[in-house]
Amino acid sequence: MPKKKTHKGAAKRFKETGTGKLMHARIGHSHILEKKSPKRKRKLRGEAVLGGKHAKNVKSLIK
Repeated sequence: MPKKKTHKGAAKRFKETGTGKLMHARIGHSHILEKKSPKRKRKLRGEAVLGGKHAKNVKSLIK
């Protein structure tokens, strides 16, 4: 059976930590920012951990 290729789109959007968790940028911080409060925009800056079934599916794409 041939090797599975890395899904390049997913590889650019998700990063794996040393412990195996997947990190992603929070959604909603690219445009239409005028109507969002400063507090909300601050919270959108950081990265978030991807969990559950989503993490399992994305791991199979980026490995």
